[in-house]
Amino acid sequence: MAACPRSRDGDDSILEPLSFPEQPADAPGVPGVPGEEPLVCLFCPSSERQKDVLLKHLLLEHKLVIADVKLVADLPKYLLFWRGRFLEQPITDFCSVIKTNSTGPIEKQEDYFLLCDVLPEDRVLREKLQQKRLEEVLEQQQQEREDRSFQRVCMFCSDEFSGNRSSLLNHMAREHSFSIGLPDNIVYCNQFLDALQRKLDNLQCLYCEKTFRDKTTLKDHMRKKAHRRINANNSEYDRYYIINYLELGKTWEEVQSEDDREMVDDGDDDWSDWQSHPVSAVCLFCDHQSETMEQIYTHMKDAHGFDLHKLRTELSLRFYDQVKLVNFLRRQLHQSRCYGCQETFSCRQEVLRHLKEAGHVMLLPHKSTWNQPQYYFPTYENDALLCTLSDGDEDERNVSEDVPVISEDVSNLRALKQNSVLKSLLKSRGSCR
Repeated sequence: MAACPRSRDGDDSILEPLSFPEQPADAPGVPGVPGEEPLVCLFCPSSERQKDVLLKHLLLEHKLVIADVKLVADLPKYLLFWRGRFLEQPITDFCSVIKTNSTGPIEKQEDYFLLCDVLPEDRVLREKLQQKRLEEVLEQQQQEREDRSFQRVCMFCSDEFSGNRSSLLNHMAREHSFSIGLPDNIVYCNQFLDALQRKLDNLQCLYCEKTFRDKTTLKDHMRKKAHRRINANNSEYDRYYIINYLELGKTWEEVQSEDDREMVDDGDDDWSDWQSHPVSAVCLFCDHQSETMEQIYTHMKDAHGFDLHKLRTELSLRFYDQVKLVNFLRRQLHQSRCYGCQETFSCRQEVLRHLKEAGHVMLLPHKSTWNQPQYYFPTYENDALLCTLSDGDEDERNVSEDVPVISEDVSNLRALKQNSVLKSLLKSRGSCR
């Protein structure tokens, strides 16, 4: 939780503050980003910073193609190795030869060379580079997990976070429904956040990557279209997830699909010991998460003095009443406002302190304040607490007796005609005649 960030009355400021970009689009220091080391040609003194430029040079000038080059963990070292080997032995000792226009005249035939991991030496080299890169990435990830000097402002609001990076990532998931995954699955986190910030600075949606004319339009678009997430198909983000470094020659989609196939191909149909993966619900007042309804309710009662069971009973709250109440409370606390007396504070910590000292934890405003259609919609799109609300027999017992319940095979409309809306329509129809 941030230390007393400033907030404005009723201002959700989803995409503020924004600023013009001050850095080049390709940030150094991350695997796979151009600009770290020059890429040398295998045959001549040429060198390039851009991978595509060098590959084009190798194809056009030297008739060489490197297979699956995107899966080479450290391309500069890979090229240096083969440059040395090609100086020692002819290229035909290593590469497959592909003859073009083989049925045409000899003068129009050309030989192209394919360097790939079918060659045992190439395969071993790729595996060694992959292993070294994995060790470097795991070491980097461990440093980031233990780093307490992290300091950054949320890209969606003015809250500033310091200490461990998880505080910011959890805040964005909880407060803005924007999740880039578990902190432990991410590496080169600062560069990742820089890349996302540049897109927002350029008024670009993080999911569909369309560009908008101003930040207000962008904010509305991301909210209405539920685009508060990244595009998983954009390979630009692959370098920031540890799964992409685990197996040589496999992307995260392939690793994930293999896991799915293993589940499908499993011939064991005994589901007796199967357990569902619980969904964690977040407390209304703090970051605490629990995996069952009773655990989260007990926590809120013991830690914060908030008894939702008691409120439901005393106020005769049906399921959708509870939904609206929870969303209302979430919104008020997000805006650093006491829901009992409507006093606004500078941060959530001050609100919680006020609720406790003033005894306003169980003080709700008049039902008309929160019993509004706007609170049918979740304040947080991934709010699992809404899934734990009671909706069983209590709802059936609380159904108003004056609401007609009509079976599907009713042969007359007497019960329907008692409905005031239908009655007025029938009267209007009679008067027209």
